[in-house]
Amino acid sequence: MTNPADPQVAVPGSSAPLAKASAPESADVLSPSIRPALFSLVLAQFLCSFAGTSTNVAITPIATDFGTSVQVVQAAITLFTLTMAALMIPGSKLSDIFGRKRCFAIGLVVYGAGALIAAASVGPGMFILGYSIGQGLGTSLLIPPVYIFGTVLVSGTVARARVFGAISAAAGIGSAAGPLIGGTITSLTSWRVTFGVQAIIVVVVLLLGRRLVDTHQRVSGRGFDVSGAVLSAAGLVLLVVGILLTGTYGWGITVSGTTPAGMLELAPGSPSPVWPLVLIGFVLLGLFLRHLGNVERSGGTPLLATRILRNRVSNLGLVTQNTQWLILQGVAFVVSVFVQTVRGLSPIETGLVLTPATVGILAASLAAPRMASRRPQAVLVRAGFAITIVGIALLVLFASPSSSFATFIPGLLLIGLGIGVMLTASVNIVQSSFPEDDQGDISGLSRSVSNLGSSLGVAIAGSVVVSSAFTGAEGYGYALIVLGVVGVIGLIAALLLPPRKPEVAEPTVATPSRPAPEPNGA
Repeated sequence: MTNPADPQVAVPGSSAPLAKASAPESADVLSPSIRPALFSLVLAQFLCSFAGTSTNVAITPIATDFGTSVQVVQAAITLFTLTMAALMIPGSKLSDIFGRKRCFAIGLVVYGAGALIAAASVGPGMFILGYSIGQGLGTSLLIPPVYIFGTVLVSGTVARARVFGAISAAAGIGSAAGPLIGGTITSLTSWRVTFGVQAIIVVVVLLLGRRLVDTHQRVSGRGFDVSGAVLSAAGLVLLVVGILLTGTYGWGITVSGTTPAGMLELAPGSPSPVWPLVLIGFVLLGLFLRHLGNVERSGGTPLLATRILRNRVSNLGLVTQNTQWLILQGVAFVVSVFVQTVRGLSPIETGLVLTPATVGILAASLAAPRMASRRPQAVLVRAGFAITIVGIALLVLFASPSSSFATFIPGLLLIGLGIGVMLTASVNIVQSSFPEDDQGDISGLSRSVSNLGSSLGVAIAGSVVVSSAFTGAEGYGYALIVLGVVGVIGLIAALLLPPRKPEVAEPTVATPSRPAPEPNGA
């Protein structure tokens, strides 16, 4: 869909317009002048997604090096995605205050420093500092600008589908191929080299990112909502940590089973910290929402504008994003741990088993622009969930401790195809629902919701896998069933989306002579 007016969309760093927003044939063309800069965004997204799953295949080697349990390393992986989820909204607000390009560069530097600390770590504490906190913090600063630039540098549904197709493909492939690449490096050298490679890639992205030009005029005197940042971060952290601890203490009100090595030891039957943490997390998130309204009513600038939360289409799109990443990271975790602990595969062999998912995501993402030009985004999301659910069902039915590894291929391939089909469409739905002045807020919320899904995927699947309610390898199958139920929830949200192409939000910066358009809440 296009705007009835005929505004010119300016290319950053150029006096020439990129396209006329009212002309589909021009609005959907990517200017060669911005492609190198867009490649820096794609590579940055790949790097951050790769960091999450590449560590999954190194869980056992890392635990062995540190003399700790697998649960401790799993907690570090979840804390990495949790740090991103908790700080993504504050990070996006900082990009509005200090500038998108500057936050992008600072995030890369922090990320690279964290990777080097993780590579040199001598114990779990130092590893968590570098990987979970350092790289998580860096990601929360650099990822919001990736999606902001991806939205405002182009106009037109198909052009944005190309950009978000590339970014989403980088995210999906980074997650899906992380086990293979990370497993290969770990098997041939050491898991520490994986983090060293990430630091090198950071340097490359920094150099490419110099081509980015931020034309968005920052609002002078805009303050930072510290109270909102604390409430949102604390609420998300306590909520996910509570769910994560179900893998250690069970889902009951009291502790069940024996506490694994490296975790706080609580006697069976003693009060469990799980539900108090979850409850406090929900309370803090409720206080955060109330705080946003209070700040707006008093004339201040909240961490997140409340109008962002009132857009029905965007909210449904956010639900689909959360469930997509929950499923993708959950499946990657379950399959990785299953083939290593039950089937005894090496990290590189584990990566090879997950390759069909990578192929599926890549194939679907490459077809994203063509699909966007032929089908409404909501239809693509629905189809993606349906394909993914079928893939999970095939894994549950045919993959077993004694089956051939060929039985994993159909399910993982369909999961990859399904996730790949809807990743781009969901992002396009959410980002295109708002004008440029709201891109900081919605990008932070979108990435926070997606990373929260990643955290919940590992936490929920991990808690089912190690649950004392199951014997042998039963927990892996039930974990996949739980992920399938999550897929059904995502499909229901997708069915509620309007079955048409969204209106493309005006991509230019608001000026006194031309105010920013109203967000599309249809």
